[in-house]
Amino acid sequence: MATHCFICQKHADNGNNVSHAKNRTKRMRKPNLHTAHINIGGENKKIALCSSCRKTLRKVTLAPVAAV
Repeated sequence: MATHCFICQKHADNGNNVSHAKNRTKRMRKPNLHTAHINIGGENKKIALCSSCRKTLRKVTLAPVAAV
């Protein structure tokens, strides 16, 4: 699985889980990545997109169709 978004380069981040007693343990915050098949430069490519970029890309590509 990919580790970062192809468009916005969002990637995993380190942090701490903090309990009520203020005990800290390490954790990873990972982006919500999805695979997408996209035509880039005449080639079909399989890339990883975060959910926000995927929604934006869908809105941009469907905008001319929705206006008709």
